[in-house]
Amino acid sequence: MTTSEPIAVEPDTTRILFYGARKLDANGQVDDFWMLVQGDSIMATGVGPQHPRSDRTVDVAGRWLVPGFIDLHSHGGGGHSHEETVDDIAVALATHRAHGTTRSVLSLVANPMNQLIASLGVIADLAHRDPLVLGSHLEGPFLSRDKHGAHNPAYLREPFTYDVEELIGAARGTLRHITVAPELPNALEAIDVLVENEVTVSIGHTEATFEQTTEAFDRGARILTHAFNAMPGIHHRAPGPVVAAFDDERVTIELVLDGVHVHPAVAAMTFAAAPGRVALITDAMAAAGASDGDYRLGSLNVSVREGRALLSGTSTIAGSTLTQDVALRCAVESTGIPARDAVAALTLVPARALGLERRHGLLSPGFAADAVLLDHDWRVESVWAAGALIL
Repeated sequence: MTTSEPIAVEPDTTRILFYGARKLDANGQVDDFWMLVQGDSIMATGVGPQHPRSDRTVDVAGRWLVPGFIDLHSHGGGGHSHEETVDDIAVALATHRAHGTTRSVLSLVANPMNQLIASLGVIADLAHRDPLVLGSHLEGPFLSRDKHGAHNPAYLREPFTYDVEELIGAARGTLRHITVAPELPNALEAIDVLVENEVTVSIGHTEATFEQTTEAFDRGARILTHAFNAMPGIHHRAPGPVVAAFDDERVTIELVLDGVHVHPAVAAMTFAAAPGRVALITDAMAAAGASDGDYRLGSLNVSVREGRALLSGTSTIAGSTLTQDVALRCAVESTGIPARDAVAALTLVPARALGLERRHGLLSPGFAADAVLLDHDWRVESVWAAGALIL
């Protein structure tokens, strides 16, 4: 069973015991693990056959139990994008929730300002109703025209402070992060405004040098948007944004690990260069969890063939058709990332990037009751979010 309905937030006194699990999170693996959940929180954890009293039990039977996945960057799924209606967004969310994503940031591509303002309002309404929606991510419009990727260059603009403040206001406290090309005029001033308003700044779709990126990080930017894509690569005399992010322990590095965006060897290098700071994102567009065909990403046409999304008639990658469980399998099986690090990249690392690490990303007392039950091949069997079974 999957559901696209908002998760109930009324107090629930039912005590649910998960037992016999092989727990894996950023703190490591624990066998014969048990976890007691009440309402939307984890109340207690332990090891062994002695369990606290409960009203219901879930026998995990030695399979993997990991925290719910957190996606910092997704544009849609199930045939729908996050620029559409609440009902359409609900279908996209249900698609990703069935693949283990229990908390989502909803990303928007570059569009006219009035359309972005309207979309931010829709997401704000949804976030206030559904605690599994963490808020919005503006990937556009403050991007380099030379690195616009799958964003319509007609809608790109300089980050004037008054535009930034208008977007912040439209989101009503739910704008989680925004991608900015720091070399643009007024970009550093815009970063100051965003940081003051507790909006996380991401660097991406940029021609920035190593030095410009470093200055942006020193001003408070804390994420690198889909590393290696839509930015200069690493050059021995011009290290660029990626090396600037490698060098700064304050920075989280987004990675799209789908076998298309980044070669597995480059992904492994990234995990080695920035341990504990890689967040596996989907950057998924509407075709995630749906069939090949023709789609829209914002105002642009996208063709999906054999699961690969390109701007129609071009070789430009237009997001992905990835889900986070597939990213996990790719990390462990194709890239050789230790399972603990791969799980952390889907859970605690993205939680920390948003300042939510005291509530999300671990299977520990006091944390949200978000959990994914996986078989021994890392395939999703059940998903729990805020204490409710959603798959």
